[in-house]
Amino acid sequence: MRKNILNKALIVLSVAALYSCKAKKQLVTRTADSSATTVITKAANPVVAKIDAIKAKQTAFTTFSGRAKTKLTIDGKSNDVTLNIRIQKDKKIWVSITALLGLEVARALITPDSIQVVNKFQSVYMKKPFSYIYNYASRQVNYQTVESLLVGNAINELLNENGQLQNGTNGNTTITGNLQGLVYNLLIGPDQKVTQTSLANAAARQSLKVGNSQFIEADNRIIPSHISITSAVANKNIQAELEYNRTEFNRPLDFPFSIPSGFSPAN
Repeated sequence: MRKNILNKALIVLSVAALYSCKAKKQLVTRTADSSATTVITKAANPVVAKIDAIKAKQTAFTTFSGRAKTKLTIDGKSNDVTLNIRIQKDKKIWVSITALLGLEVARALITPDSIQVVNKFQSVYMKKPFSYIYNYASRQVNYQTVESLLVGNAINELLNENGQLQNGTNGNTTITGNLQGLVYNLLIGPDQKVTQTSLANAAARQSLKVGNSQFIEADNRIIPSHISITSAVANKNIQAELEYNRTEFNRPLDFPFSIPSGFSPAN
């Protein structure tokens, strides 16, 4: 009898937890930015005016923390994990990866010049320069690019006046251009927020595609709660489907990271 009561209590608590997570995720409607539309229409240089409007809607912050249920696929091998992400803008990105029952299996610390990873499952660690990321992304990707993608911002280097502007349906706008041999395509919604980013270098067999959807409000900021990232370099591929269920901005954060004694360098 006591066991049955306990099981029922666990079920009720689980349902309540699921409901509370869903209740916190209030989707917002992406409405047109009428003031920006008027300025862009009347501007002598619509591209510059559009770029300025997008920059004005970029999410500004000093720190960010988020928890995301994530389907992570690396070179065809998939795992369902939870990413706990913390960012100190322009300085560091901290990621804790947990698996079943909240067990932490790995932790990473990314800075503008380095990438460090501790694999607790295999008791190994990795210390690499930031350039290690080029095994899975094009060389135009830098530390600020990674920060931008994790909060749904446009990549700063793509917001330049050399892009070609094309107005689409439902207030959407496409910006295309070429950045040092990298062909880019930005799909901007009526609210001046990024819906999709595509980068491609056919000669180098490099591509990156990022999709933002299900926008929410977090600490008076509008960000995507679902971020889909697909990156490929030659025969190396990485895919991540992030679904944020908790996000906070400008709170005091810790970034604990150390390499436990007895861990060996990864091969």
